[in-house]
Order: sequence, then C-alpha cells, then structure tokens
Amino acid sequence: MIATQSRIFLRTATGIGGKTALKALIARAGTSASYASVSQPTGVKAGAAAIAGRTTKTHFPTNHTNVRHRKQHVAYKSAVARSPADDPLRGNYNSTVTYEGDDACSKAGIDALGITGPNIIFKNQTFEQLFRHEVANGEGKVADAEYGDTFCVDTGKFTGRSPKDKWIVRNVGSESEANIDWGKVNQPTSPEVFDELYEKAVKHFNSLDKAYVFDGFCGANPKSQRKIRFVHEQAWQQHFVTNMFIRANEESDLDGFDPDFTVINACSQVVEDWERHGLNSEVACVFNVEKKCAVIFGTWYGGENKKGIFSLMNYWLPMQGQFPMHCSANVGKAGDSALFFGLSGTGKTTLSADPHRALIGDDEHGWDEDGVFNFEGGCYAKTINLSEETEPDIYRAIHRDAMLENVALKEDGGKLVPDYFDTSKTENGRVSYPIFHIENYHEPQMAGHPKNIIFLSCDAFGILPPIAKLTPDQALYHFISGYTAKVAGTERGITEPSATFSACFGAAFLTLHPTRYAELLKEKLEKHSANAWIVNSGWSGGAYGVGKRMSIKTTRACVNAILDGTIENTTWEKDEIFGWELPASIPDVDSSVLHPKSTWSNPEEYDAAEKKLAEMYVKNFEKYKGKGDVDYSIYGPKI
Repeated sequence: MIATQSRIFLRTATGIGGKTALKALIARAGTSASYASVSQPTGVKAGAAAIAGRTTKTHFPTNHTNVRHRKQHVAYKSAVARSPADDPLRGNYNSTVTYEGDDACSKAGIDALGITGPNIIFKNQTFEQLFRHEVANGEGKVADAEYGDTFCVDTGKFTGRSPKDKWIVRNVGSESEANIDWGKVNQPTSPEVFDELYEKAVKHFNSLDKAYVFDGFCGANPKSQRKIRFVHEQAWQQHFVTNMFIRANEESDLDGFDPDFTVINACSQVVEDWERHGLNSEVACVFNVEKKCAVIFGTWYGGENKKGIFSLMNYWLPMQGQFPMHCSANVGKAGDSALFFGLSGTGKTTLSADPHRALIGDDEHGWDEDGVFNFEGGCYAKTINLSEETEPDIYRAIHRDAMLENVALKEDGGKLVPDYFDTSKTENGRVSYPIFHIENYHEPQMAGHPKNIIFLSCDAFGILPPIAKLTPDQALYHFISGYTAKVAGTERGITEPSATFSACFGAAFLTLHPTRYAELLKEKLEKHSANAWIVNSGWSGGAYGVGKRMSIKTTRACVNAILDGTIENTTWEKDEIFGWELPASIPDVDSSVLHPKSTWSNPEEYDAAEKKLAEMYVKNFEKYKGKGDVDYSIYGPKI
C-alpha cells in the first residue's frame, strides 16, 4: 500500500519534481508487494509451476489498514473521485486460481462447453502473474515506457476490427430474429454454420495443454450487469480482457458464476472453408444470442473481444428500457456528469480524461433511471502522436499492468522505448489499461444524469465549427446521423480519413435499428433537460489535405467552456444552412476559428463545400424517414 506521506508528496509536487515523484511512486508501489520481483527467464517456455508457483493464489500486500475493502463489480453512486494513490495500484483484484490435472477444465467450468483437453487452466490471473506468463511464453516484448515497464504485443496484419467478418446467428422464431436490425452491420448466418465453427473451436482447445479463462463483468450497475466468460489461448489476451472488463476482487466474488455469455477465442485458427459457409474470409467472429456464446477465428486484434460484448449490450439493455451508448463520460465535483459521443479517433478518450473532472469511462456506457454507468473496467486509448504534453493522463497511465498493442519500439541506450510517432505498423496503435491507472478516476463507475451531451465529429471537409449549440430536436437528428470520418487504421482498408455517417456515433455496434436508440435518447432528454452540443475535432481552414486538424488545445478549450458554464456568457449566431448556433467568443480560442467560413482562404469554395456536405446529410437521412415516431429530417440542414 502507498503510504500517506507518499500520497501527500504526489499531490503537492509540481513541475519536474511532480513528474519525478509520480514515477518514483509508481515504481515504489510496483515493488512493495509481497511477491518476488519479475526477471526474464532464460528460456521462453515455462510450466505452470515455474510461472505461477504451486499455490493457486497469489497474495497482495496484507497491510490494508487504511484501504477500504471494495468490490468493483458492485458500484455505488457518488460524486467523489478517488486517486489510485489511495489504493494499491493493482487495486484489490485477486480472484486468481490455477487448476491442474485431468479435471482442470471441470473445475474451471469450461467442460460444459465441451472443452476438456487442457490439463492446466489459468483462471483470472493477477496482473503480475499475467506479466510473467507473457514474458515466459514469448508473446511480445517489454517496452521501457517512461513511467514503467509495459508489455507490448503485435497483432499481425489485423491492427483494427474486421467488421465484414462479424456475424450473428439468425435463429428462426427467436426474440433476437424479431429485434435485430439485419443487414451489413448485423450479417446473418445459420445455426448450422455456428455449430460447425463452434465444434472447430472446441476441437482446437482440446488439442492444447493449457488455456486461459477470465470470468468478469460488463456494466457497473448491478441492475443490468452481465457475467462474461472468455476462453483464450494466450496470456496477453487474458491481460487485455482483464484490463477492459470489470474484475472480481476475490475468488469468492465468483461463487456460483454462471456466465450470461461466453467468448471462445481461437484466434490462431482460420476458417479454411469460409466460402462453403458463405462467409467473407477465413476470419470469423460469430455470435449466437440464444446459445449465449461466440467464437472468434483468424484475428488477434484485442478490440474484437470488447466490441463484440458491446454489441450484445446494445441488444440486451434496450430490452430493459435502458440506453446503451458509444461514448465516454466524466463527472465534476458537483456531480455534474457529461457524455462524449464519437467514433474511434474523434477524441472520446482524450477529452474525457480531464484533470479537473473524474473519469467514469472512455468508451462504453449505459443510461438508466439511476444515471450513467460504465460498461468497462478499463480504457483502450489510441497512441498515435501521444505525448505527455498533449495527453498527460493517458501518457502517465502507460506503466506496468497496461498493455501496448501494435506500438513501434525503438532501441535507445540498450532499451526498447515506445515511439508513438512511428506509424509504419499502423495509425491504430493502442494501449489498454485498468481504470485505476487514471489518477482521478471515478471509483463508483456510476454518476447522476448528465447535464451536457457532446457529439464529437472528425469533419474531414473542414465545414463543421469547432463548437455549436443544438436544440433537443436537432440533437436527435445529429445523433441519428452520426456524421464523422473513419480515421485511418481503426478498420481494415481505411488508410486516410474519409467522410462517413455512422448512426448513433457507433453504427458498427448497433444490433437494433438506430431509431430505437434515438427514442431512448429522446426520453432521457425530455426527462432530464440535458444540453446538447456538436464539437468538431477534425479539420479547419479547408478539407483534409488543405486545412489543418483542430489542435487538442482548441478542442479542449471548447469542451471546458461547456462544462464550466462560461459558454453561456457569450452571444450566439445562427447558421443559415445547418440551423445550429455558433458562439461569438470562447475563452482561450481564437474567435475567427469559431466561424469556419472565416478560416477558408476562398469564401466561395467554403459555401460550395458547405452546401455539398448539407446535401450529404439530407441524402443520408432519407433512409430514416417513416422509421420512428417522429420525422426528424425537418431538423436537419436546409439546402
């Protein structure tokens, strides 16, 4: 446990001294535990005993006198932020158990899946154990990040999701068949195809000597929380889901654990006869809602694990009248929560990590009668051009227990150092880390109803203003539209930003029709009177290739004005085409930037480009006419 004196030192230190203090504190916390320090083994292979020891539990420091015991999978409402300095940096997470012998699979609960072959099951390994496994198995490299050693993996050619390889089983006559919005996003496949692939996955795991099993939770609110089980081949994959899902603090928290859904990830295997199955490639991520199981083949990308479960939450929660959201969220000292909707690369993670507010989560949330709550137990941030100056919270979160994914490493004085500016591998380099790596994370992972809702767009055309105020009806129009750009690297085949409309700022993850989610948002807006805003983190002064992308400083200043209320001290001007209102001034933002036309060298070119974008909005929205209770097209741009 971190001593009180150290905590005070961390909070009061400033400048270079503060940076040094933080590094020292992280190092001290990482070495003060009762287990032995880790050293790289002489060989890459190690047995269960060599990696985990012969005992089934690893104990964390027992001096917990000043640490309140808490169970992270049960959340309580509070507006008070906690610093990780108040807890051991690894939290109270210790639900590990290692099963060995012919009955290992039975004890781990995976024999019911048909998996009985492995005689060693590593279940819910601690962060330290996972690190040992990763190193011993040779699954990647240890990077010497500035704030501590961090394991780094390379996922091969798949450095982003593979949306054309995601499938959902169409079970005739089932509830899911009646409700799922079948199409390009939710591609149907047959029960027979799933059963054959399921048998293939089980057969593969039965050929292995060992496997990794993670039992955890999705959703911080116990009212809608789901129990999730993952079966993996490698330690780093368990590390990923351990970072990203809500962890059980001790083994007893999993007593009677009956998973609501199980993912069998056979990523090292491919579907050779994919054409016979009517699939798109040898890669397949197939979900069966009724059988409560999914299988993954052919892709090592970590994000497939988390986004697959997110898609299911987007199915389950609306059935309970709850609103699932692709957004980040934070909360102020007064309990005022805020939501940040947006696709990958638009700033959800960056902008919600605010030194003046407590982070609830960076990507997936729900909104129910109690307020907002996180789905996850960690963050999954992009690392492209990452620096401590521009994104200090994320940069400092990269130390032991975080995991780098597809990040370039360079030799520096005999050490392997992350190079976040080297995108030769991919522009979608990532880091996953447990939520408590953020200094001011919101421990309850739940907060009250939001006061502000921000729609983040990465406008590749340079037309959207850095900030605009929306009426409630306009908010629903823009929520359904979901205009942004696909940012390079987040999906296969995307090499540069391209304009797109992604319904609800997350069309790739919507299992129901977009208007179902819009109806839920409408209900929340009417009941809780939240303000709605558009914030453009994309281009200004011209389209991509001509203009420049908004600086993080400018975008954050716009967000700060919303959250601290200073934006209400300005005057407003209505945009003739889009109808939203533009502020005359915002603290720390050049006023000329607030009106996009003034940033273009040729005003006539801007007018033509604005009209073209407006036409794109109108054309895109045609498919939603007559689909919901209200025709929201009247609240869109006027051509």
